[in-house]
Amino acid sequence: MLPTVSKTRSSPSTSRPNSMFPQYLRRIVKWQQMDIEYTFWQMLHLCTAPKVVYQHTKYHKQTKNQWARDDPAFVVICSLLLAVATVAYCAAYDHSAAHAVFVVISVLLFHFLLTGVILATCCWFLTNAYLREEAPNSHVVEQRVEWLYAFDVHCSSFFPMFVMLYVIHYFLSPLLVAHGFIPELLSNLLFMVAVSYYYYLNFLGYDVLPFLERTTFFLYPIGVIIVLSPILILSGFNPSRYFMNIYFSQRA
Repeated sequence: MLPTVSKTRSSPSTSRPNSMFPQYLRRIVKWQQMDIEYTFWQMLHLCTAPKVVYQHTKYHKQTKNQWARDDPAFVVICSLLLAVATVAYCAAYDHSAAHAVFVVISVLLFHFLLTGVILATCCWFLTNAYLREEAPNSHVVEQRVEWLYAFDVHCSSFFPMFVMLYVIHYFLSPLLVAHGFIPELLSNLLFMVAVSYYYYLNFLGYDVLPFLERTTFFLYPIGVIIVLSPILILSGFNPSRYFMNIYFSQRA
């Protein structure tokens, strides 16, 4: 049976993240403290059986008394893989080394980290403000979504999207950036599946938390994507050409 405390007392779940975050940042430069093997196991299962990964999140809560990862290995490895994939795009489509450096930095900062911070903050605020269940009595420990856990959810959701939109897309890019209906159709379908899967994993990440309710809210963007995709296809919009032209306008 879980211990109970009064709401007026500060619980470990509310005070721990403040001391956990500096330690998390310090471990980023310490490879020997990272569990690389477990990180690759998570990445594989996020693409094949994501519910298994979030079952392990429950075990992490039971053993570490926190929902968020205390190991930054996932963020570090995901960033390195993203940098390698971006370099491959630059080698195939870019026109100068200086511009390639700019592209790699901008993709890391804006596509992954900055976007992740913004989305994690929005989800963290939304879940704590509107989706938490009301405590049945004043003696139950008040649980809140940790900001670092919200960022973990983004990182976990981002990785399969990275595989589809950076790796698979790279090998299909000569076809996807071509003119014609078939490239437009395939490009839109690839982006639709990738982004929809991102939001599905987002849903799984918050649905596993027992103190949240109405988490199906995180599935609503998938409906919007399904409605918009046929409109974009019929309008002749090709997302592959659009994004490739942003970074590699001379070659795409």
